[in-house]
Amino acid sequence: MSDEEIRIAPPSDPLERSQRLSRPELPKRFYKGVAVGSGENGHAITLDGRTVRTPGGRVLAAPDATVAEAIAAEWAAQAERIDRATMPLTRLLNSTIDGVEPAREAVARDIAAYAQTDLLCYRADGPGGLVDNQRAAWDPILAWAETTLGARFVLAEGVMPVAQSASTLSAVDARLPRDPALLLAAMHSMTSLTGSVLIALAVLEGQLDAEEAWAAAHVDEDWNISLWGEDAEAKRRRDQREIDMQAAAFVVRALA
Repeated sequence: MSDEEIRIAPPSDPLERSQRLSRPELPKRFYKGVAVGSGENGHAITLDGRTVRTPGGRVLAAPDATVAEAIAAEWAAQAERIDRATMPLTRLLNSTIDGVEPAREAVARDIAAYAQTDLLCYRADGPGGLVDNQRAAWDPILAWAETTLGARFVLAEGVMPVAQSASTLSAVDARLPRDPALLLAAMHSMTSLTGSVLIALAVLEGQLDAEEAWAAAHVDEDWNISLWGEDAEAKRRRDQREIDMQAAAFVVRALA
């Protein structure tokens, strides 16, 4: 590795990784200046003039200047310690470069597979308030999908699986972007976070914003909270997931 590169890698030894995870102390900030440079890899992030690299050793570079500047802002916002939990765009770009870029079709297939068991297709049979909430949040998305994608989904009550037609699954797959890889990664993130490829596609097409999409994905959970209250630890996990959702939606807005 040259003196002009910085590689941020996780520990490779399982014991070392376990020990590090057990320690609450975060790594110290080791740089002063953060900048964005342009080159053949795209818009690269630099710390004190040195190129940052992914855990896989590749240049940490975004395909879009707006996204790169937002990632640079995450690095600049770190205080004495570097907290990766506060850097969702950096984490998304790392996973894109190391994981999604070399396997785009596999990632797209994984996203499209959600259409077989999409959250919006599985409805409660009661109580009436929950049924109404699901209809209000989900039926407009399904109607949009039928009109825009030509995809008509079969609905079911309960958890017993229903089969979606081959034409519906093909329509979803055809709508998924493959390029740039970061956009595909953002779609994968939104789909896995919400349990719905239809919600992710609605964000991609401008039918929903991030807040509306997040609310649609949590109709059932919010109903239970209204009845039983909210668990503090569950709220913490949900808040962290929402940060990742907002980051993915930001990327979609910038690249779509």
